[in-house]
Amino acid sequence: MPLMLKLLLAVQVISALAIIVLVLLQQGKGADMGSAFGSGSSGSLFGATGAANFLSRATKWAAVVFFASTAGLAYVSHKGTSGPAVDSGVMQSFPSDRSVPQVPGAAPAAGGSSVPGAASVPASPAKPDASVPAAPATPAAPAAPATGETPAGTPAK
Repeated sequence: MPLMLKLLLAVQVISALAIIVLVLLQQGKGADMGSAFGSGSSGSLFGATGAANFLSRATKWAAVVFFASTAGLAYVSHKGTSGPAVDSGVMQSFPSDRSVPQVPGAAPAAGGSSVPGAASVPASPAKPDASVPAAPATPAAPAAPATGETPAGTPAK
């Protein structure tokens, strides 16, 4: 990651934390919760209303820094990508071979057409692959019983 990107990301995180702290420190319009933490007296560091003005201004400038760093991150991270968004993404490493899939062990199709959907007939019948076991033979179905006879294993009526 380039140095400018790291620097902007650090500035953004710090300004976001500053906004959170400054908003939580501000006194509500009628709640007087700030006095519970010792900022309710008129003899404080910033005066009677000086703390409210200072916190409001500090929050405003922290927000300005946050939005400026966000715009800077957007510019730096997308700088230099002139191609379409399709070129860089999840499908970037997907193979571009669009040939028709073949049956495993089958000989390549005659003509070697790589156009999807093109009908191609193999020149010779495919030989089965020796590494693939043959399918088991299906057992013959039992013969139907003649009329009046019950099949084996069923009780007579």
